[in-house]
Amino acid sequence: MTTGPAPGPDDAAGPDSDDDSGAADVELPTVAPQLRELRRRAGLTLEAAAARARLSPAHLSRLETGRRQPSLPLLLGLARTYGTTVSELLGETPAVADPIVRAGGPGAREADGWTYWQAGGSGRGMQALRVHVPHGRSQGELVRVHPGEEWLYVLEGRLRLHLGDVEHLLEQGDSAHFDSLTPHRIGAASAAGADLLFVHTLLQSSLAGLCLGGGTTTHHR
Repeated sequence: MTTGPAPGPDDAAGPDSDDDSGAADVELPTVAPQLRELRRRAGLTLEAAAARARLSPAHLSRLETGRRQPSLPLLLGLARTYGTTVSELLGETPAVADPIVRAGGPGAREADGWTYWQAGGSGRGMQALRVHVPHGRSQGELVRVHPGEEWLYVLEGRLRLHLGDVEHLLEQGDSAHFDSLTPHRIGAASAAGADLLFVHTLLQSSLAGLCLGGGTTTHHR
């Protein structure tokens, strides 16, 4: 088979292409005003934003002036570039989220013996959980490394926190705040396990992904 030169980011069809002919035709509201506003809000030049979205500046300019309508895949890519949602790009007004999470509200989730309760609203830039870590379930050699930040506060019991090659022993009332790119692992150091508040900045993480492997089950307190 004879092949030509490899296509560049603006030659291939798809979300990063200057040609949306391969995408399904879907009627979408004009997004030009939102695209300009989101780029300016992010403090990005046209060239910088286009590079992040893997578009040519000319293509992004046509989108911002309404001379071109983006495909749905391209909308997803632009939403990631500006740290927002497709709904905001389309100018939709999101429903007001309830800021209160009541005790006895959402049921607990369990993964590998660890139990998690929602402690914050969904769809936020931070995810807050209340966690019970059972004794003897320290995830073995499983170490997490991922983008973001994590903060935890020990409510009850004692907790072992491994950050890189250093092990920390946290008592009740102690807290830790660290970059999630640091290899980390936690486990209970007390026989009754440990309870903690946990906040992380991974908007896309599901509870199952956050919970250290295995399947999950849902139950109520």
